[in-house]
Amino acid sequence: MKTIQMTIDEPLLNAVDKLISDLNTTRSAFIRDALILALQRHKISQLEHKHAEGYARHPIKPGEFDVWEAEQAWEES
Repeated sequence: MKTIQMTIDEPLLNAVDKLISDLNTTRSAFIRDALILALQRHKISQLEHKHAEGYARHPIKPGEFDVWEAEQAWEES
């Protein structure tokens, strides 16, 4: 691991410190987890954007997925 230095405003730091106390963790662990989640969220956002672009270029055609309707199993509530 590498040690870094960062600047953070006091209200945010106070909120983080309260939460890490409640979670019984450390600032470093909390910030690492937050960064991992932010990276995952960014990747998902990129994939969703690519997905939307693909459907914009190649829209679904009427009847394209009708063949799968018989395969669906809907449970009665």
